[in-house]
Amino acid sequence: MTVPAKTFVSVVAVALLAGCTTFLEIPIETPLTPKLDISKFQRVLIAGFVSGGSEDVDANTETARLLRSQLRRNSELQVIDADVLSLLDVAKEQGGVIERDTDPQPPSGTVPDGFAATVQDEPEDAIGEDDSMTEEELEAYETIFANVGYWRDLGEEYQNPLILTGTIYFSPHARSGMVTRGREIYDSFGRRRTIPERAYRDRRGFVLSPKFIFIDGETGVTLYTERHREEVLYDVTQNTPALSSYFELMDRLLPSVLGVFSSQSIRGTRTLLK
Repeated sequence: MTVPAKTFVSVVAVALLAGCTTFLEIPIETPLTPKLDISKFQRVLIAGFVSGGSEDVDANTETARLLRSQLRRNSELQVIDADVLSLLDVAKEQGGVIERDTDPQPPSGTVPDGFAATVQDEPEDAIGEDDSMTEEELEAYETIFANVGYWRDLGEEYQNPLILTGTIYFSPHARSGMVTRGREIYDSFGRRRTIPERAYRDRRGFVLSPKFIFIDGETGVTLYTERHREEVLYDVTQNTPALSSYFELMDRLLPSVLGVFSSQSIRGTRTLLK
């Protein structure tokens, strides 16, 4: 078969072009828009957190300790070494929070003659056997973060740093349902393989629901708020300590929190022809 002259010339030209072309991979870096501009700050204060839920873990102290350790390694800001505040007690002192045991009782002497005073049944404890705070009750204490004067005074004490505070809810959690697991089987030749199998299981674990609030220590104004919710479930036969589950859940959301303190970027390459 005879190749047309025009086609032959085109093939030769492409071959020569490919032989003379070099490919260069150029690294590129695209900066991401930061969540919060922290350029005005040189210091950061992990003040403490309003915590509730399981009493097996001191979520206030553990969260402050973990964030301080991470920021010392992953942030250019100076981490202030200060006592962790018990913000739950501070919120109670500031008022505006309804306590759980303040059910109104009829004043004495108001029962009409001829009627016996009825004794009200005590409400069921919706908090659990350990009398820990529920997530809904925890929200009632968030009024402390609107107290601009309190945070401004605290910031003045520590030379107007960026203040990180918020709420931490960590509590046992249970869920039942269908789960998929791998089951090993052997064929007639003795070869092993794994097949998926669905079964109904009871699982128990923990839920972690933190709300991180960033406050300007100079003005006491909230600059940025970030909320997360993570959960982990185990087989009922698995006995996992609460503290281990807490750190497992915190590891999942730490990159997002640390991203506020650093200028992140996406790295990649582009191929250029020369």
